Amino acid sequence: MDQPFRMNNNGQISIVLNAQKRNPTKKELPKSPNLDIKPKPAEHEALKEIEEELEALVGMEEMKRMIKEIYAWIYVNKKREEKGLKAGRQALHMMFKGNPGTGKTTVARLIGKLFLKMNVLSKGHLIEAERADLVGEYIGHTAQKTRDLIKKALGGILFIDEAYSLGRGGEKDFGKEAIDTLVKHMEDKQHEFILILAGYSREMDYFLSLNPGLHSRFPLVVDFPDYSISQLMEIAQRMLDEREYTFSLEAERKLREHLGFVKASFGPTGFSNGRYIRNIIEKSIRAQAMRLLLESQFDRHELMTIRSNDLIFDSE
Repeated sequence: MDQPFRMNNNGQISIVLNAQKRNPTKKELPKSPNLDIKPKPAEHEALKEIEEELEALVGMEEMKRMIKEIYAWIYVNKKREEKGLKAGRQALHMMFKGNPGTGKTTVARLIGKLFLKMNVLSKGHLIEAERADLVGEYIGHTAQKTRDLIKKALGGILFIDEAYSLGRGGEKDFGKEAIDTLVKHMEDKQHEFILILAGYSREMDYFLSLNPGLHSRFPLVVDFPDYSISQLMEIAQRMLDEREYTFSLEAERKLREHLGFVKASFGPTGFSNGRYIRNIIEKSIRAQAMRLLLESQFDRHELMTIRSNDLIFDSE
């Protein structure tokens, strides 16, 4: 007979053995008709939901660990409040450093969802912005544009990609005005929204040096490393699985060899990782459709198979 299972507070599963077997000679007590035991709601449901979505993403081990730490800190602070203890409030502004296509925007959206479930943010939405959305054309225009963006982001996350571009124009560039406005509102409204700045690692390090108040206002700095060839192949396979396609063995070998060449060619910067894979998959699916149309091959196996001559490789 199958044994029931029980999960303890650490998430470990143990078998619940039937220590007391029914004794047919012993009279059983009647069950109370009014007994109504309701199961307790599952604890840490918010974290479990976000973890499930994170597990669907390839790599990102540092980010997954950091999200658990943030969750634990917020959860324990609430428990301290319940016991009448001081619960410190910490700014949760973040900096994501890494090349394009490493999942920074995707993770920002998941953080918004988690913080909404934990009542850290009132809305949990994501406002995406870049230099053109903040920098104006005349004196005073930039500060107003930046304030308007922050107002839209209240209750959620303001995500600024390629943030280092705000500091490229020197002292007279309006980008500096945007930085100064961001710094002020990060302090004044630090618990009303979360600012996430993203960009290349080296450029973001330089960006932090432009304003002495920037570095201390980002307690959470996360590196998003480039994907390995194996991880890129896993991403490609997952994309195909979602679309109900598969690689032929020759196509898989050809793609793996190409990725090795491309990664070596671009070096530490410039490679767009998951974005590059997505472009290959989408172009190859279109090429496969054209091939099947010309060959009039429409059986199930051929409709699902991406062959080596379907793969389209463009330069970055």
